[in-house]
Amino acid sequence: MPIVTIQMLEGRDSEQKKELIKKVTESITSTLQIPLERVRVIINEMAFENYGIAGLPVLEYRKKLSAD
Repeated sequence: MPIVTIQMLEGRDSEQKKELIKKVTESITSTLQIPLERVRVIINEMAFENYGIAGLPVLEYRKKLSAD
């Protein structure tokens, strides 16, 4: 039973997550030739303040990039 964990920042709506689960599942089932029912997809959403890039919280990092 394949279990896929997706880590992403918060902010996507339910429809986007539904589509993501569907397409990831389809890709796995076609690649591994297994039934849909065997695939598990877990989405872990992180708050922006819990994610950093290059020593900065992600929102500060993005502001820095746009200012450069």
